[in-house]
Amino acid sequence: MTPLVGIIMGSDSDLHVMQAASDFLKQFDIPHEVTVVSAHRTPHRMIDYAQQAKGRGLKVIIAGAGGAAHLPGMVASVTVLPVIGVPIKSSNSIDGWDSVLSILQMPNGVPVATVALNAAKNAGILAAEILGTSDETISLKVAQYKESLNNEVIDKVEKMKNEGWENKFD
Repeated sequence: MTPLVGIIMGSDSDLHVMQAASDFLKQFDIPHEVTVVSAHRTPHRMIDYAQQAKGRGLKVIIAGAGGAAHLPGMVASVTVLPVIGVPIKSSNSIDGWDSVLSILQMPNGVPVATVALNAAKNAGILAAEILGTSDETISLKVAQYKESLNNEVIDKVEKMKNEGWENKFD
């Protein structure tokens, strides 16, 4: 099947974080691709990837990057597809803040949806939600996933009650 989501990262050392986005998309049977595209070391590859993405059938790009974290913004600057940025706390990072701010603080006209530091799973969820706006099957799966989150919390509330914890709310 043609991939609907492209998951890219600046280095294969980011795969341990970006794997969570791929795992979530697999759980929802959403076809996707995963590759390394470096904004600094392979700028022509990055531009080619971003400019050809829509024509290849992609609907969303998830871009993870650490340190200066230019990849999501640079990709967003040369594609019309939504880009979800995943800031990654890398070995050369300033506790991850450099990555967060590089992706978050995009200038007007070049938006990048930004998830929390190392939160690739949230990027996968957001990509599924975006795809779900035009695909009822995916939308239903997202709704079921969110209902499962609700049920997990309610189960924990009941467990705490059974253990004797007092709760005036319920």
